[in-house]
Amino acid sequence: MRKHLMATVVFPLALGQAGLALAQSSTPAYQNNASEAQRKANSSQATAELFYMIQQLQGDVRRLQGQVEEQRHLIKQLQEQGRDRYIDLDQRILDLSEKVSAQPEAPAQANSGEAATPVAISKEYRQPDAKERKEYEQIQDLIRNQKKYDEAISRIYEFLDTYPDGDLTVNAYYWLGEVYLVKPQLEQAKQAFTIVATRFPDHRKAPDAVYKLGITLDQLGEKDEARRRMEQVVGSYPQSSAAKLAQKFLGAENG
Repeated sequence: MRKHLMATVVFPLALGQAGLALAQSSTPAYQNNASEAQRKANSSQATAELFYMIQQLQGDVRRLQGQVEEQRHLIKQLQEQGRDRYIDLDQRILDLSEKVSAQPEAPAQANSGEAATPVAISKEYRQPDAKERKEYEQIQDLIRNQKKYDEAISRIYEFLDTYPDGDLTVNAYYWLGEVYLVKPQLEQAKQAFTIVATRFPDHRKAPDAVYKLGITLDQLGEKDEARRRMEQVVGSYPQSSAAKLAQKFLGAENG
């Protein structure tokens, strides 16, 4: 009887503990599933937000790159305009000096007793130092070997600013004309060659500059002026190699 009573009490207690254990074991599984779903949802949202931020950054980079390119283009335009104004100003100064020199001289004073005697001025060109010569050779390398004409033009203008009155200054003006002729930017080439031909007529580069000026004028369609310049080469520099080239030009034109 006593054993039967103990069995009756123990069985329901064991059944209750089993149910409690079952309930406890099922609750964490549900909660874990919910937590995993929430974590995946959060991860997806974070990924979407990160993707959106990357897209925005890429857009910003593209806009900045476009602005940089626009600035580069604007700077290049300003540099070219500045160069054109530089050589144009040089040409205007040259034209003005020609007009002044063409004006009749003032008559001598009545009580001077002697006629005015013109004084021949022989121009001496400053010879370059080692640094100036090296910079000039670097420019020639850009032109002849590397064919980097735009960079050469910039370097020539810098050279002219730094060394405005030397022997190689005349050479620099001549090569400026050559580069512009190759590009071709004929008006700029015309101005550069004219500076050499008119301002430095006694320089060794003058015959070549006058000849190249004639070539440039011919390409611009200024045939009469081109012929006049070729005749100037033959008449003023008859012993130069440029004179032989000018004679061939005139002969071909007559033929």
